[in-house]
Amino acid sequence: MEKKRILTGDRPTGKLHLGHYVGSLANRLRLQDEYECFFIVADLHTLTTKPEKSAIDQLGQNIYDVVLDYLAAGIDPNKSTIYLQSAIPSIYQMNLFFEMLVTVPRLQRVPSIKDMAQAANLNEESLPFGLLGYPVLQASDILMPRAHLVPVGRDNEAHVEITREIARRFNYLYGEVFPVPEVLISDTPSLVGTDGQAKMSKSLDNAIYLSDDEATVNRKVRGMYTDPNRVRADIPGRVEGNPVFIYHDVFNPNREQIDDFKARYREGRIGDVEVKTALAKALNDFLDPIRERRAYFEAQTGLVERVLYEGTVRTSQEAEKTVTMMRKAMGLTSIWNRISRKGRKAIERETKAETPA
Repeated sequence: MEKKRILTGDRPTGKLHLGHYVGSLANRLRLQDEYECFFIVADLHTLTTKPEKSAIDQLGQNIYDVVLDYLAAGIDPNKSTIYLQSAIPSIYQMNLFFEMLVTVPRLQRVPSIKDMAQAANLNEESLPFGLLGYPVLQASDILMPRAHLVPVGRDNEAHVEITREIARRFNYLYGEVFPVPEVLISDTPSLVGTDGQAKMSKSLDNAIYLSDDEATVNRKVRGMYTDPNRVRADIPGRVEGNPVFIYHDVFNPNREQIDDFKARYREGRIGDVEVKTALAKALNDFLDPIRERRAYFEAQTGLVERVLYEGTVRTSQEAEKTVTMMRKAMGLTSIWNRISRKGRKAIERETKAETPA
C-alpha cells in the first residue's frame, strides 16, 4: 500500500526557532517514517509582503539557513523531499486555475490575512492582490503533491480550510483529482515569546533559535519575562501563563523537578534565578544534538544545495503530473489536442501543396 502524503513547510525569512519546532517540526520528525513527506521552502510567499529587490537579495541565505535547520532538526532527505517553491513552474499554473474557484469575499474573511497585512504596515489601499491570494497559493502548494495531511500551527488552520474548499470545488466541477487534506495541529500549537508576547517571532526579537549557542540561550533565558507582580523571591508567584514554566513543560523532561518548582513558586519559596538556570540547562540539553548536526552538515560544502536541488527536481516531476491530471479533468488537454492535430494537418497540406512535383 502506498504511503499517504504530507505537505508542510516554512517561508524562508531567516533561521528557525523553538516556536517552529513545537509548532510543526516535531510533527514532521514523528511522521516522516509513516508518510511520504514533502517539505516546501516557500520563497514565493515572502514576496506577498516583501517584493522589493533588497528582500529578494536576502532569500539565498535565508533558504540555505532554513534547509540547514531542517537537517539539523532531524529531517532525513532520504525519507523526505525538501524543495524550493519558486523553482516549480507547475505551481504557477495551479495557482491560476484555483483563483477561478474562490471568491474575493471568502478570502477577505481569512483572519490571518488581516494580521499579516497589519504586521507589514499595509492598509486596504496598499494591500497587494498576492497577499489576499496567499491562501490560494498555499492551496496550490498543498494540492500539488496531492497531500492527505497538513501539519500546521493554529494560525494557518484557516488557510488549509480554503485548500479543502478549493479541492472539493475542483473535484465537483471536473471529477475526483485531489484528496481533501486533513489538518494536524501540534500538541503545542504555538510557543509564547521570551518577552511574554502571545507568539515567538523573529520580528518581535523574542525568539530562541535552533542555532543559538549555549551562551546565547543562557542570556535569553535570564532575560525572560516571568510574573511581573513578583518583585522578590519570597512573594508567591503565578505559574499559569508564565513563559518560564511554559518552556519547562515543553522542553524539560524532569517532571519531578518541574512540579517541585511550581509548588515552591506558588508559595514564594524559590527565586526566578533557580528556575531560569534549570530551564537554560534543559534548553541547552535539547539543542545540543541539533547544534551538533548543524555543524556536521554545514561543514560539508554543497550538501545543503544538493539536498534542495534533488528534492526540487523530484517535486517538479510530481507537479507536472498533477497539472496534467488537472488539465485532462478540466478538458483543456482534449481541446489543445484537437487544435494541435488539425493545425499539424493543415501545415502538412500546405507543405505538400508547395512541394514541386
